[in-house]
Order: sequence, then C-alpha cells, then structure tokens
Amino acid sequence: MNRFAFIGATAALGSTAGIAPAIAQSPPSALAAGTPTSARAGDAFFTDAPMNFIFLIVLGGVYYGVGDVGTALAMINEVVDGDSGSAYAALNAYGERAYSAADSALKAGHRISARSYYLQASNYIFASTYFCDGMGAPDKMVPTWQRSRTALDAAFALFDRPVEHVNIPYEGTTLPGYFIKPDGSPQPRPLFIIANGSDASVLDMWVQGGASAIDRGYNVLIFDGPGQGAALWLQHLHFRPDFERVVTPVVDFALRRPDVDSKRMVLQGISQGGYWAPRAMAFEHRIAAGIADPGVYDVSATWYAGLPPPLIRLLDAGNKAAFDHAFIGNMSAHPKSQADYAFRSRPFGLDSPFDVFTAVKQYTLAGLVDRITAPLLITDPDNEQFFPGQPRELFEKLPGTKKAIVRFTAAEGANHHCEPAAPGLRSLRVFDWLDTTLAQI
Repeated sequence: MNRFAFIGATAALGSTAGIAPAIAQSPPSALAAGTPTSARAGDAFFTDAPMNFIFLIVLGGVYYGVGDVGTALAMINEVVDGDSGSAYAALNAYGERAYSAADSALKAGHRISARSYYLQASNYIFASTYFCDGMGAPDKMVPTWQRSRTALDAAFALFDRPVEHVNIPYEGTTLPGYFIKPDGSPQPRPLFIIANGSDASVLDMWVQGGASAIDRGYNVLIFDGPGQGAALWLQHLHFRPDFERVVTPVVDFALRRPDVDSKRMVLQGISQGGYWAPRAMAFEHRIAAGIADPGVYDVSATWYAGLPPPLIRLLDAGNKAAFDHAFIGNMSAHPKSQADYAFRSRPFGLDSPFDVFTAVKQYTLAGLVDRITAPLLITDPDNEQFFPGQPRELFEKLPGTKKAIVRFTAAEGANHHCEPAAPGLRSLRVFDWLDTTLAQI
C-alpha cells in the first residue's frame, strides 16, 4: 500500500468499535530519534494526511520536470482542506490547462515546451484520481487515468531518447510497458526494471528511478503488473502474492533483447513494490541486484493493525458472513473510510471484505527471505506511515552480507513513505549504491 487512505479506514473501524485506533497516521519515528519538530514543519500543507501526502508527491516531481513549484502551491491554495472534490477540481483544472498549452506548443513547433507541458498535465491529472472515490465519483477514475496516460504518451513521443511501447507476454495475455534507452545504440546495457506499487503511475516510476537510471546509462523497463495501471483498468488483471510469476516473464522478455546486459539486470520495487521485488528475487535469481523502497516484510500488517479485536476474531474463526456484516456496517457510518477502502481493495478484484483480508495474509516474505541471494538495498524513511518498522525488520531477516539499508530523515526533507518530497536525494543514494554494487559483479 502506498497512501494514507487505508490507515484512516482501519483506524475508523477501531473508533466505531469503541477501541482506540492502533495506528497513528504518521508514526513519530523522527521525533523518537531526537529530530527537532522544526525539521518537519514545512511538509504540512493540510491537516488531512492523505491529501497532504498526494500534494507532496506532486511537489516532489518538480525535481524531474513534471511540475512547477509555483503551480503546485497555487493549486494547494485552491484546495479546501479535507475536501476531495476541491482537490480533484484544482488538479484537473491545472492539468487540463497544461494539456491545452502542450497542444498549442506542439502545433506551433515548440517541441521541448510541449513535452514539458504534457509531463505536467500527466502529473496533475493523475494525482486527481486519488480523490475520485472520496468525492463519490468512482466512475471518473478510469477516464481521468486514461487522460493522464495519454498526456504521458504524448510527452514520451517527444523525448530525445528512444521510448518503445512494449507488450510483455504473460499467461495468455500481455503486460503493457515502456522500454526506454539513453540513445539509439544497440549495445547491451544494464537494465533497470521498475515494479510499481499498489496505485502509482508510470510517470511516478519515471520520477522514482527511471530518469536517474537513464542519466547513468541504464536501459529502463517500466511495466504495469496485475492490479496496476492499464493492467487493472483496461485488462482487469488483479493483484497476486506470488509476484515472481510476474517478474519471470518480464525477465524472459528482457533477455530476448540484444540491448540488455544479462548479467546486470536490476529490479526496483516502489511502495508495495517493496514487497513485490524481494518476493520475486527469492525465486528469480537472474536479477543481479534489487531495491525495495521501502522494505516490506508483511503487507497484511498495515491492513490488520487498525482492526478491532472482535473483527480479528471473526476473521480467525472464518466467519465470513458476520465479518462482512460488521465491517460494512462500520464503514457505512464513515463515508470517507468507505471510499478509502473501495480504493484500496479494488486491485484485489474481490467483492467481500472477508476475502480481501484473508487474501492479503498471503502477502508476506515469511519463510522466503533466506532464498534471496542477490544484493538488496532497503530504504528506511522517517515517518514511514504504511509499513512502520518493516524496512529494518526485512533488513535484519535477510541472510548474509549482500544487503544494505539507507535512512532518509525528516531533517533533510526526505521523510515519509517513498520520500515523496525528495526524489532527487533518494536517487542519488540509491544509484551510488547500485553503481558500486554492479561494478563488483
């Protein structure tokens, strides 16, 4: 999971049952470590934590040219704190404005300007998808996502480097992806494969590693796996815990290309991808190195932490009817939590809350970490709100010495899940480790 939303939902369940929420929306790990509160003051635009997190991501994208500081701040000024409708409206308005400017620039022959406008349009419009459920308009999700993706494709078509649309064979169908190269040379290069999390965009993957990999001479392969992006919205493929069965076809596809260095393939997992990547590496040993941002040992821990004990007992007893009745009844009293749960559970493709909570128990690395043999870098940011403590837990359970953990702190503005406001600093540290690691192979 990679947004505040579900934490709010499970916490609400705890409150409606008369039990204090088990998870705070932002665990104060930085404060516990002695970081001054002033180091955290600048990252709070809204008291609504999910909303604040989304706008930190929008703002962080400025480093890679997919937004502008002034534009992001102007949008923030138009949003009513906690009001999903106002956030959707502001993000879409600015996104469509950028889209129109891109079309005009392209028509006038201003290629670079058009590319920049399309990237901004894709960023702002995609960010608005997070507010569709909250404003009671889930029907807007797919067309809004499609609009963002169309803008991104328009931007990719204007890149100075080759961007190839690819279809990766997968269990009788294909997974959509993008193969991006530093230049048109056919020479074999290290390959940087990026696995998404539970809800981000292809543009997010570009910001969170793709652009930096290209700058360092890697080829880049970004793909939508089951439950992600086009694979979810257009193909109706859903999450699966055995992500090695997704990654192995991706690796097979890559190795059929003459421009891939078979000895230097890297797998990076973002957000819930911090589970996908280590899980795949436990089985797919052609991966030379991996990155888990952040490290995730057990996805279900976040789902279960806010559930009140009576509901957990119903789950343990296998009482599906009673659990669903109680869960849905509690949710109905909290429309925002109901919307959050709808958003968070959708990629599983399951109608019953009991089935979702049962399925997510399979998303664990227990019994598998000893099978990971390639070097793995784990990020561990202050205020990790979705998987608190799990980066360190995964690091300590990994065998051997081919592992590393890197801290990102509030004092340097790199706190929170996936370091949303500091993608540049994140990439500097990740790629310094990666370049050194691959040089030793």
